[in-house]
Amino acid sequence: MKSIIKILFSAYLFLLTNLLFAQQDPQYTQYMYNHAVINPAYVGTVDYLTIYGQYRSQWVGLEGAPKTSNFSLNSPLGSNGLSGGINFVNDRIGAMEENTISLDFGYTIALDYQYNLAFGIKGQANFLNVDYTKLKAFKPEDPLLQSNINNKFRPNVGVGIMVYSDRAYIGISAPTLLSTYVYDDNEEITTVRKKTHLYLTGGYIFDVSDEVRVKPAVLIKGVQGSPLQVDLTANVLFFNRFTLGAAYRWDAAISGLVGFQINNNLMIGYSYDADTTSLRKTNSGSHEVFMRYQLFNNRAQKVTTTRFY
Repeated sequence: MKSIIKILFSAYLFLLTNLLFAQQDPQYTQYMYNHAVINPAYVGTVDYLTIYGQYRSQWVGLEGAPKTSNFSLNSPLGSNGLSGGINFVNDRIGAMEENTISLDFGYTIALDYQYNLAFGIKGQANFLNVDYTKLKAFKPEDPLLQSNINNKFRPNVGVGIMVYSDRAYIGISAPTLLSTYVYDDNEEITTVRKKTHLYLTGGYIFDVSDEVRVKPAVLIKGVQGSPLQVDLTANVLFFNRFTLGAAYRWDAAISGLVGFQINNNLMIGYSYDADTTSLRKTNSGSHEVFMRYQLFNNRAQKVTTTRFY
């Protein structure tokens, strides 16, 4: 197990040195309830159909700030270790809107009686829209601003792996491997380029008592040319129903998280981010809500213990 973790971490450091930078991937505070948004291998870790919806409004009060909607459906495909998922993301920032449809496939093998290894691949179709009428242009008569971009198609692929048990997980992923042009003027002047992002995640669940469990977790996002983004999170689960948590995004924001397991199938949650940078003067924070619904099937017996990741 230790050798596998060393290999994963070494692979992360190697890939990180080959990444290009752009802060373009959607950002989530409550990623831990649906890792599939950043790691396709996650679809192989869940033994039941999962429906997940999420909405994030970032930097409320700042004109043109990001707003992101996410919907996903993940499920095992029979009893042979295969799993699949479909994911839809709508991401709006200023005059730009991106719609992304992804198909994920995962395969899981047992390493021993406790740990499993999941592999995942992702295929993406991205559609870009840019409405130049929403821009406050210095020269609105510029010919480049006279024709909007409508559903410009860009394909992409992603990969990921996860080592996990009932209590712990570690994963590494690159959900968008291809560095593609978002906008290229006549194939001569590149104005925006979609870059590759690399993620490293890990977490462990501690039993404080029969009624209380604590899970510290970390997410590291790397893109060459930018400082590492490090998210540190601690969630506490009470009586398998109520979750309270706090998070710190290094040199960027602090967050409060709350979740409620309504029944064995349905969970809802909310988080609030407060900026710790000078940007806090321009907005009133970021809000995020999610809903997760799980349907148990023949690969998983119905359980009364809430899954904590």
